[in-house]
Order: sequence, then C-alpha cells, then structure tokens
Amino acid sequence: MTQTVASGRVDVAPTRRGHVAGGRVALLRQGLSPWLFLLPAVAFFALYQVWPIFRVLWLSFTNYQFLSSKPAEWVWFDNYVAAIHDPLMWSSLWRAALFTMMFLPGTIILPLLLAILVDRVTNPRLATIYRVVLLIPAVIPSTLIFVLWKWMYNYQVGPINHFLVDTLGLFSLQNAPQWLGGTSLTLPSIAVMEVWWGLGYHTIFFLAGLAAIPKDLPEAARIDGANEWQVFWHVTRPRLAPIMMILVVLRFGTAMAVIDEYLIFGGFNRASPTYTWTIFMYDQAFKLGLWRQGYGAAIGMVGAVAMMIVMVFLLRIFRPRG
Repeated sequence: MTQTVASGRVDVAPTRRGHVAGGRVALLRQGLSPWLFLLPAVAFFALYQVWPIFRVLWLSFTNYQFLSSKPAEWVWFDNYVAAIHDPLMWSSLWRAALFTMMFLPGTIILPLLLAILVDRVTNPRLATIYRVVLLIPAVIPSTLIFVLWKWMYNYQVGPINHFLVDTLGLFSLQNAPQWLGGTSLTLPSIAVMEVWWGLGYHTIFFLAGLAAIPKDLPEAARIDGANEWQVFWHVTRPRLAPIMMILVVLRFGTAMAVIDEYLIFGGFNRASPTYTWTIFMYDQAFKLGLWRQGYGAAIGMVGAVAMMIVMVFLLRIFRPRG
C-alpha cells in the first residue's frame, strides 16, 4: 500500500508540474500577443525614425564629407563649436524664429474664431458644406499650392499686385510691392500662405473640441448673466486648452523646420530672409564644396536642441490647468 501511494505521488507530481508549466506558457503567449501586432509599427518607427536620428548624431561628431574619398574621422565637438561660433547659425535661427512668430498666432486665433462661427450653424447640411470647403486647401498637393501662391505674388502679372495697382490705384508698376525675391515682405508672404493652407485643417481640430463640450454649460453661463466673451473665456477656452497646446507645439516644430517653401521662394541666397537654419544645413550638406555632412548634421542638432528647449516652455505655458 505504501508503495502504491508513493508511486501514485510520483505519477501525479509531474502531471501537476506540466499543468503549471502549460499555464505559464499560455499566460506568456497571452501577454506577448498584443506586442506581436505592434511589432511592425515598432520596426517601422525604429527604421525610419530612431535609426536616422542616431545616424545624424554620429555624423555630427565626424568630419564626414560625402564627396571626399577620405574616410570620416572622429572630431568630437569640433563641428558643434564651429556651428555655435558661426554668425550665420544664429542669424538663420533668428529668421526661422521670426517666421514662426508671424505664422503661429494665425494657426490658433483664426481657426478658433472660424470654428466658433461654424459650430453655431444650426443647419446640418450647411454646416457640412462649410466643413468640406474649409478642408479643400488641406487636400491640395503642396506643389500646386506653391505654384498658385507664387503666381499670386508675382510682381508683374500676379492678381494681388494687379488689384493694388490697376483696381485700387495705391501703387504704380514702379513701386508695386515685391512680395518675393528676398525682400522684407517675403517672410510675411510665406506666413500668410501657410496660414491659409492650414486654416481648414486647424479649424477641424477646434470643431472637434467644441463638439465635446456639453451644450448645457454655455447655456447655463448665459442664464447666469455671462456675456459671450465671458462664456468663451471661462467656459469654452479652458476646455479647448489641450487642443491649443497640441497645435502650438506641433506647428511650432513645423514652422521652425520649414525648408521646401524657402527653397522655392528664396533659394540659397544668404542675404535672403528665407535663408534659415534648415537652408543653412541643407546648403552645407548637399550644395557647397565636398558636401560637409558632418558639419551639416551638427547644424541640424543645434537647431533641434534649440527647438526642444522652446517646446518645453510652450508645454508649460499652454498645459491645461484646473
């Protein structure tokens, strides 16, 4: 009997251990299965985002020149020291900051006002038409946008100068505004184009935020005697603060890193207001001499760090409170 019980215990113990091991494997599979679905996205992010960043960071510490037959050498912080002591680095950063200060308010104030007006349209069909019309510029390819606005800003045949000279008579052909060509009007002209281009896209952001606000809150505030400005400032604005923060941070990054528009409207003229740090970086890495891509990478990293510092302050300023 003792042997039977003992042998029974010997037979049962491996079975229990097998069940425990099988349960652990099942739990492991259950825990890993969501990550398997995320694996393609993680691989794509690592390949197209993380790896280029580390590649540029490595290049910034070398004297790599793409057209040179000499192998790259490790120069430590020499590229960064050269970039920081280059007056063109800081003047080009200031030009980008100046454009951002022109562009950023238009991406918040105008879409917000437009969203409030569209949100008050009670006719569903008319409200849908307004939303579709607002989104038309956002779906136009960038090439067509640049061609359209370059024609509108044309000094001789552009409709803007035609309206100012021939219709209103404010200028003559000799003193008509030079919207492009490296003048003081170039950056404001590009800022106006960018605000128009993203107006509908940014308005949809605020329309989504307004739709999430319960309708009884503004009505209750009006019943209590609040005027429209007080309703907006104390009821609507705080609930749109997260959207404002997202738009400010995202558009600050895109405005500081604009390059296509500057290449098309300004080119590589260093005296032009469009010669910002992105053009400076591109000029060094792909245009001048042996393509000093190590130095160009350092310029890009300095600009990126400057942008991230400002973004931290913007997040603190526009973060939701209460």
